[in-house]
Amino acid sequence: MPELHIRTALLEDDTALARLDRAAWSPLHAVLPRPEPPYEPFFDDRFGPHDHLVAELDGRLVGYVKLGFPTPLLANAHVRQIQGFLVAEEARGQGVGRRMMRAVLAEARRQGALRITLRVLGHNTPARALYEAEGFVIEGVLPGEFLIDGEYVDDVLMGRSL
Repeated sequence: MPELHIRTALLEDDTALARLDRAAWSPLHAVLPRPEPPYEPFFDDRFGPHDHLVAELDGRLVGYVKLGFPTPLLANAHVRQIQGFLVAEEARGQGVGRRMMRAVLAEARRQGALRITLRVLGHNTPARALYEAEGFVIEGVLPGEFLIDGEYVDDVLMGRSL
């Protein structure tokens, strides 16, 4: 049985996470075009290693979740937002996503958050099913918000209390 470990990202994870992000790119979850060389670093001035939890399966990075504030406003500092979530194709169906989701909920609570939100593309049925199974509910829909591969796709807003 492979061993799954979830931890806070490290600066030295940058290259592996960037590679994982590029390999997993799909119009199912990406609103930006497929990345092309020269590739940008994974971490940037806005989101660094401390904003990411990573999943390691037998020592290999197979996923990440990015946790941040939805706005810089003090009035909603009690809310965290999942701003990126990915599980490598070869690690899907093994409970990695569920374990990462539970870890990020615990991290948001540890940070003092009372609520957590996310946005998911309407056609991303697998992600939506995972979020609903972990207690997220649909709180709003922006119909046809994105044009992806020639089709208009809804932006679904989900949230839950912690």
